[in-house]
Amino acid sequence: MRRLRRWLLRLSAGLAVLVLLAAGLVAASLWHSLPGGSHSATIAGLGRGATVELDDDAIPRIRAASPRDAAAVLGYLHARERLFQMDMMRRAAAGELSEIAGPATLPLDRMMRTLGLRRSAAHAEAALDTDTRAMLEAYATGVNAWITARGRFAAAEFLLLGAPRPWTVTDSLLWAKTMGLYLSANWRTELARAQGSAAPWPPADDTPSPHAALNPALADTARRLAEVLPSFPTPFTLPASASNAWAVDARHSATGAPLLAGDPHLGFSLPGTWYLARIDTPEGTLAGATAPGVPFLVMGHNGRIAWSFTTNGADVQDLFVETPAGPGLYLTPDGPRPFILHQERLRVRGQADEVLTVRETRHGPVISDLATNSGPVAPGGPILAVAMANLAADETSAAGLLALNRAPDRAAAALAATRINGLVQNMIVADRHGIALYVTGRVPIRRAGDGSRPAPGADGSHDWTGWATGPALPRIVDPPSGRLVNANERVAPPDFPVFLGRDWNDDLRARRARELLAATPLHTLDSFAAMQIDTRSLFARDTLPRLLTLDLADGPATRARALLAGWDANMREDAPQPLIFHSWMQGFARALEAGDGAAPWWHRAAHALSPQGSASCGLPAHCETLLRTSLDDAITRLTTRYGPDPAAWRWGTAHRAVFAHPLLRMVPQLDAIAVLRVPVGGDATTLLRANAGRDDDAVHGAGYRAVYDLATLDNSRFIVAPGQSGHILLASARNLAQRWHAGTLLPIPAAPNHVAARIILTPEAAP
Repeated sequence: MRRLRRWLLRLSAGLAVLVLLAAGLVAASLWHSLPGGSHSATIAGLGRGATVELDDDAIPRIRAASPRDAAAVLGYLHARERLFQMDMMRRAAAGELSEIAGPATLPLDRMMRTLGLRRSAAHAEAALDTDTRAMLEAYATGVNAWITARGRFAAAEFLLLGAPRPWTVTDSLLWAKTMGLYLSANWRTELARAQGSAAPWPPADDTPSPHAALNPALADTARRLAEVLPSFPTPFTLPASASNAWAVDARHSATGAPLLAGDPHLGFSLPGTWYLARIDTPEGTLAGATAPGVPFLVMGHNGRIAWSFTTNGADVQDLFVETPAGPGLYLTPDGPRPFILHQERLRVRGQADEVLTVRETRHGPVISDLATNSGPVAPGGPILAVAMANLAADETSAAGLLALNRAPDRAAAALAATRINGLVQNMIVADRHGIALYVTGRVPIRRAGDGSRPAPGADGSHDWTGWATGPALPRIVDPPSGRLVNANERVAPPDFPVFLGRDWNDDLRARRARELLAATPLHTLDSFAAMQIDTRSLFARDTLPRLLTLDLADGPATRARALLAGWDANMREDAPQPLIFHSWMQGFARALEAGDGAAPWWHRAAHALSPQGSASCGLPAHCETLLRTSLDDAITRLTTRYGPDPAAWRWGTAHRAVFAHPLLRMVPQLDAIAVLRVPVGGDATTLLRANAGRDDDAVHGAGYRAVYDLATLDNSRFIVAPGQSGHILLASARNLAQRWHAGTLLPIPAAPNHVAARIILTPEAAP
């Protein structure tokens, strides 16, 4: 027995040593994956030496001898801080996630392979002009310098996944392809309508809406297809893409020159979408938001102009119902034509490869094949192909962004907007002399129809016949009011010469911005920054009178509703009213019997409570019943979660901005550092946009905010959330979150107040 005891003690000691050694190995590996502080490195092809100074917030100042050298340095920095994020972007766009994630991501991979984003990016690369190609190649060289030097230690995630493959020009072009898909929602809206919804919700105008005489099986095909399509990166519906931007000219500015504010709204994540940088070369300065994966400044200023983007909402995607014409053939106006076939091999971690056959028609890829697991032949159902403007030939968005970075004035920016043809966005621009809005990209011209539902593809009756772009699209230059606002509301009247679409976002945020702009005679950067975190909801303000007159029996719901009396519709995080109102209206929207499932919940609720929309409840009197039951349900749920006293509830307790790492958030032991939760005010209808997901947490909003002073652009201020780094062990991965929450914006002067790290980059010596 004594011998056994000694043996067990020795075994325990040995196991403890092994555990400590393993822990030490993991810790050493993680430490080695940290990007480090000051250092020197070489980059092949660098023209001359370059320096980077990082401030205490890890915001870099790049000084390079040329824009091409600056692109290489930016690639090195992006790889240093965000390489795993970049790798995830290119894998997601190319349909290669399952190679590292296993079968869970197969639905996304199948969708991306079917849509063919990488094929489209490869075509765009082949058509690049010399200057744009040189910038993209220099950027890839900088990324690969980091990969070569660090291997699987290039980022912590690659310790498990193995060394990342080299970066390519095509990889960078996938970024615009992804954004074009993310910021255009119509094909998913058409699918929702094809499942049985009636008219657009609410009706956009009185324009007739001709559609195909569709196969009765279309609704079933659309339903089955919707079930297998993933929601990446967030559901492709109107509320998933939004932004604010406004500007005033010198008449309304305390600085004597135009002011501009912009905050794009995308899904929250850790790391965030944007990476702040300042770049100085002999050709000038660039400062603002860069996107890991591309060498261009996406939003910011170049020392002469400042610009920001908001999603336009134009319909640039259509579904077509194709007609079979024999084995491997479909019908066209010129007779039968063979499908173009693409064989796609999907590598799946932990199981055998999957081979996917993708069919393509003259309109675009056949997406209905995704609804069946039996190969490319849909068993008896309609054949649905999708046309997408951002996948069309001659896409030149990279060249357009480069031209925008170099634009000396608004006129040059307008020309650049035409070349950014893969993304239809409202580009708000200011220079020293005035303000303007230009629409980027291109909008299809349809032979017939409004693009709101699947259309017949065989006879060509609804084909795209060309593009509207440049001056043919809406633009506003130096408005007489001296004020310019866009928050995703419609930018052109229904009788605009070019048909842009039927589905438009509401004007709630835009109306609030106009109120605040009109309330102050002379604006400053401070007043603009304060507007960006304004939490008053015009949806709540407009809806409250109807809710307060509703007859209720005495009970918990009545006492909770009483708190709304006298409420100023401010969605403050420290108040109970926003929680009561939000839960009530979301429940009411879900209970409605009619309406378009593609429309956001507050659209449906607001429309149903308007005089013209009361029939949405089924019968006008039924609206009151739905309001009572949805309030009762909301109060019951909130009482269970937060206690019996509604006055003690707080919106911020339920409503938190959630920044989560896409991979490590799924590891329970890492939740504390892989997920950051910040209580916030606002909601989907306020200027401080914090759109809730399936529960009350905010998953979508302004990950970047900036305000620009055209009198002295170096006075401009910026913030990103949650931080600059993508390494979850670093404080710089989340150190900007609290300042973002407070509405604090940071200047990025040429020289930081304190240099936290200095990187010296030199050309690689010739062999």
